[in-house]
Amino acid sequence: MLAIEGVAYARVHSFREADRSLSHAEQLCAAAPGAICGTVIRARGVLALERAQPKEAARFFAESLSFARAHGDQFLEATALLNLGATSLREHHFDEAIGWLEPAQALATSLGAESIALKATGNLGWAYYNLGDSERALELSNDAERRAVGIGDVFDQLSWITNSGYVYTDLRDFTRAKQSYMEAYGLAKKIDSKEDIYNALRALALVSVESGELENSRRYSDDAIALARAANNRLDELYPLLVKGLIAARSHDEAEAETIFREVEQDPRANASLKWKSEHGLARLYEDENRYDLADREYRIALSTFENARSSLVRQDSILPFSTNAFGIYDDYIHFLAARGRTGEALRWADYSRARTLAEGLGLPKGVSAGAPALNAQELAKRLKGTLLFFWLGEKQSYLWAVTSQKTGLFPLPAAAEIAAAAQRYRAALTGPQDVLESANEDGRSLYRTLIAPAQDLLPKDGRVFVIPDGPLNNLNFETLLVPGPKLHYWLEDTTISNANSLRMLAASRSAAKKPAHNLLLIGNSLPPNDKYPELPKAAAQMDGVAKHFPRQRIFSGVQATPAAYLASNPEQFSFIHFVAHGTASRLSPLDSAIVLSKATAADDSFKLYARDIVQHPLRADLVTISACYGTGERSYAGEGLVGLSWAFLGAGAHNVIAALWEATDTSTEQLMEAFYDELDKGAPLDSALRAAKLSLLRGRFHNPFYWAPFQLYRGS
Repeated sequence: MLAIEGVAYARVHSFREADRSLSHAEQLCAAAPGAICGTVIRARGVLALERAQPKEAARFFAESLSFARAHGDQFLEATALLNLGATSLREHHFDEAIGWLEPAQALATSLGAESIALKATGNLGWAYYNLGDSERALELSNDAERRAVGIGDVFDQLSWITNSGYVYTDLRDFTRAKQSYMEAYGLAKKIDSKEDIYNALRALALVSVESGELENSRRYSDDAIALARAANNRLDELYPLLVKGLIAARSHDEAEAETIFREVEQDPRANASLKWKSEHGLARLYEDENRYDLADREYRIALSTFENARSSLVRQDSILPFSTNAFGIYDDYIHFLAARGRTGEALRWADYSRARTLAEGLGLPKGVSAGAPALNAQELAKRLKGTLLFFWLGEKQSYLWAVTSQKTGLFPLPAAAEIAAAAQRYRAALTGPQDVLESANEDGRSLYRTLIAPAQDLLPKDGRVFVIPDGPLNNLNFETLLVPGPKLHYWLEDTTISNANSLRMLAASRSAAKKPAHNLLLIGNSLPPNDKYPELPKAAAQMDGVAKHFPRQRIFSGVQATPAAYLASNPEQFSFIHFVAHGTASRLSPLDSAIVLSKATAADDSFKLYARDIVQHPLRADLVTISACYGTGERSYAGEGLVGLSWAFLGAGAHNVIAALWEATDTSTEQLMEAFYDELDKGAPLDSALRAAKLSLLRGRFHNPFYWAPFQLYRGS
């Protein structure tokens, strides 16, 4: 009873009383230990979580899990697993959360503990939603809803129906999103929950205006405003009021729209999101009215408001997804500038939106409210002795800037959705069984025609190209695009390609030494930590092949190849770092991406070198090579590109990173790396050496791009 009492006090934030109850319970357990004492440990975790002490909470929940297993208490075990998952969700460690929640769901279901199974299922849906797996998130949210119906838990049912609506909205399936919100609205009315009724109305108002149902949106907005006013909640009133501004703008009632946007923007209770959305609305309104000077000013004000809000964030886990909120503003402003013939300015603002977190972490200059930082793209192309290809994928119009030392060309491209569909199909084809060259894959040819051919006159044969991709293009190896002509061939055969996150990052980069400094940190051939990560048969051979190129070396292999060994090795002293191991990629929690190494002890589960730890240890390496699958990551954030292991090493200060888009075979990777280091020994630059190594595979038995195309060179600072 004391443990239950302590949890109850903790839930209402009566922390002193909670601590008193739990201290009394702990005294009783000390005097007479028993199986019930595990619930006291768990209660301490709940108290820590309510006190916003997630690390302390996780420690107590892990202790309660060990206690439960030692005493054969499966109900407590399921609860502890659920609590650990909830704590990981609280910390935005979504991939980690799944590792706790899946066994919690399975165990609770087997025990018939429906309440625990329900919460585990719903939380899994939320985790997968945040990881970008919409299909899985929807399946789990619907399952959680059914479970809630089964036990009559209307409050949880409301939560998971609403979650389904979020998924549908992100998928731009507005019809189903509206159906979910309508169902949530009906349930909220049934239990007479004014807060839930308001939330449903607000969601319905927004999804209705997005789908063009202006009259419905106006009605939902008015009802939501009435509820907010009845509760004397001005902040809640502002959200549907902003929707009314959008309705007025779409109805071409410019005066009404301007009045509402200004009212929301200037209200002292308006938060940053409401302000930048109102300012963005004003910018689009003025642009539609051909009041271009005012539109330009409002776009910049909106971006300044957003960037000020972004600068207040501390955690990278929050900063990375937060940037997505400004994509619409940047997209509209860049289109505005391009349409007015302000090509260089449009490129400067587009680049300013890129690699922000990386650039700031490396100390590069920040922009100011007066404009984006200065950028001389043609001078950069001259210094790099190559052509810059900068892509922007917009909702309605995309762009390619091609920059040489003499000229900057701007080429309009199709909308993002069309390019994304082709890129995703081609990426799937590249990892399939059929050789895309032999089949003359149409997507490979059309992507070349769309993305490269417009700038063909600015691309000399056998020249250097630096690609700054966008969105789904981050998952595409441009070397694999199929060049038409008398003989269909890969673009790799025409040019030397490097990737970069932004022009500013390229401008801050320095040229790596042509000959490798004889200073290598080599880690890999680790012991399999579990069945999920089997032994790599060619790992030892690859490590031997790399090591022979470096007289000065430090090697961690087998049982010595642990995350702690890397972190304690003073990695900043090495000019070359090479990993031979499995890799994992996490989507919306990309800093949970990891290199899989050995356990420090048989009982230790800390065998992953996480991206979040990598980025905290400064590097000066000319090159970090991640000879592991998915080293680039899987999730592309608006502005940041793919965020994962390669991003983390660049953020730590590595000047160049070689990482993989997908998992190739052990044998072909060993051969590729051998050829690459042979080329470096001959004095070839990094980009030329990697291209030569790929060509050697292309001309041999590993000619399918599945084998040579996953590895890409990323330029850092």
